[in-house]
Amino acid sequence: MDEGDLKKQGARCMDCGIPFCQTGQLVSGMASGCPIHNLIPEWNDLVYRGLWKEALERLHKTNNFPDFTGRVCPAPCEGSCVLGISAPPVTIKNIECAIADRGWENGWIKPEPPRKRTEKKVAVVGSGPAGLCAAAQLNKAGHSVTVFERADRPGGLLMYGIPNPKLDKNEVVMRRIRQMEAEGIRFACNMEVGRDYPAAKLVEEFDAVILATGATKPRDLAIPGRELKGVHFAMEFLTANTRSLLDGHKNGSFIDAAGKNVIVIGGGDTGTDCVATAMRHYCKSLVQIEILPKPPVERAGDNPWPEWPKVYRMDYGQEEAAAKFGADPRIYLATATKFEGEDGGVKAVHTVQVRWERNDKGQFIPRHVPGTETVLPGDLVLLAMGFLGPEQPLLEALGIERDARSNIKADFEKYTTNHPKVFACGDCRRGQSLVVWAFNEGRGAARECDRFLMGSTDLP
Repeated sequence: MDEGDLKKQGARCMDCGIPFCQTGQLVSGMASGCPIHNLIPEWNDLVYRGLWKEALERLHKTNNFPDFTGRVCPAPCEGSCVLGISAPPVTIKNIECAIADRGWENGWIKPEPPRKRTEKKVAVVGSGPAGLCAAAQLNKAGHSVTVFERADRPGGLLMYGIPNPKLDKNEVVMRRIRQMEAEGIRFACNMEVGRDYPAAKLVEEFDAVILATGATKPRDLAIPGRELKGVHFAMEFLTANTRSLLDGHKNGSFIDAAGKNVIVIGGGDTGTDCVATAMRHYCKSLVQIEILPKPPVERAGDNPWPEWPKVYRMDYGQEEAAAKFGADPRIYLATATKFEGEDGGVKAVHTVQVRWERNDKGQFIPRHVPGTETVLPGDLVLLAMGFLGPEQPLLEALGIERDARSNIKADFEKYTTNHPKVFACGDCRRGQSLVVWAFNEGRGAARECDRFLMGSTDLP
């Protein structure tokens, strides 16, 4: 948007007595309002008045990396905007991104190392959104922070889980990493704790450890033909694509969708990213299988404001596929039942329609609808059905307790594990979630870690 339109959007903000956009609650199991409690009405007004630097200062009070959330957050703030009850909500995410970008363009965002250092050393394991926020906050408190990352570049999900069309790596992610390095944070890449760096050594050499390893164990699909070549987890596809792009050549792990019939199984953000990436490879055809029903165009009666609006949307991937192939690539209320092969590689996917019914325990489960079987051509299948929790070897090495879902057992807003020096935050603690919830947890874990180290804390 140009500046005039951004000011107009800022002016539409009603400065509500209760700004639901910044409440950050879970309503019906989904985020309602901003989980990091961005001071949205305040910086909306500052943008309207043309006070961009002041708006950036306000934004940075609650958000370490608004240039990330301004691009990849699904904007639960807009879903709970009071204006959205009767009109389109304020374009909050758009304004947030514009404030951050203007800060970089005008040189307002600069390294700000702490004025004095404590003698405490903290290790952060994982450099995704939770780990980066925890590291940034602990560094502000004056602690010496080392971030361990097993990949060749820092950023975790932000680097390799979200493709470039949505979040540019060099222009957006790495400029923040460079800022953090200039502020004194050390990044140790190609360093997998538990393999390249002993877990026991970690807790011996550091005064505290924050685990922010994410929920990286993918959900598999155990159906006939799963062993065929050409059936991949979504992250295998996305990670290899981004790494090849950044390296400047197609490396050995690159998975090419060019000229192929691509089937994406899963309808979330990761599935959308697979769709968009396959489109950029010039795939021959594309179908996205979604087991849930197609959402209504407008809120249903059982989905009232300020709940997250479960309505039909076309994200960038579906829009691009529709522009190329003539229609939304998603098929709803469907599931795969078999992968058919030829010469060891997948060539087709057998699907069936489902209906959701309650079982004897009262739980909704999908049941196959007889007579609705279909065979779709597919020589590249991408499984994007979510994640089951964190990988376990490091947790076992440290003796960390886990909950019934295999996530790290640590209380919300305390982030303490059964190990006195070890904290946990982000997806490895709460399960697969939004980037903005990872920001919330990373900042919270840093606060509690600082309290543990110093006896009190000034971190928010």
